[in-house]
Amino acid sequence: MAGTLILVRHGQSEWNLKNLFTGWKNPDLTEQGIEEARAAGRKLKAAGYRPTVFYTSALVRAQHTLDLILEELGIVNVVITRNQALNERDYGDLSGLNKDDARAKWGEEQVLIWRRSYDVPPPGGESLKDTAARTLPYYEDRILPVVKAGETVLVAAHGNSLRSMVMAIEGLTPEQILKRELATGEPVVYRISKNGKLKEKLSV
Repeated sequence: MAGTLILVRHGQSEWNLKNLFTGWKNPDLTEQGIEEARAAGRKLKAAGYRPTVFYTSALVRAQHTLDLILEELGIVNVVITRNQALNERDYGDLSGLNKDDARAKWGEEQVLIWRRSYDVPPPGGESLKDTAARTLPYYEDRILPVVKAGETVLVAAHGNSLRSMVMAIEGLTPEQILKRELATGEPVVYRISKNGKLKEKLSV
């Protein structure tokens, strides 16, 4: 028996709109982000998905996204597990800075290294490798066993915490995952076999 894992990056946040490094800062969704989250719920409903177990991060933009998806699916009175292991990558000293201002301060090449290398963290922050080091154990210990048991699990989280999971599920290299973009509010659906291996990736 296979389980289903649905990953959704939160809808556009207020700081996405302002081109700011967000990380563990806690802005909410924009009007567009609210609509993206609702659209994700409508897509999942139209495709016949009925999630049974729910995870999100400790940050409001992911929590709000999950709430809106559940509203569209007509799912109420369920337990939602929130954990900071699913939080976005911590951008450290870059958090709250406009990306153009960061490039002016540190140089375009250095900011690009921080953003697009696998294991070079920004000052006071996390690399993608660091993010995976907290996200993957949580996925493997808490989320994957539930999927393997045949449940349909919905995880609403962030670009980099979800990329860590995608890397493990799809068996991607650090170079490959750096090129993978996850669009805001766009569900990614996997069928996972009871041995924990990827059975198929589905489109919604």
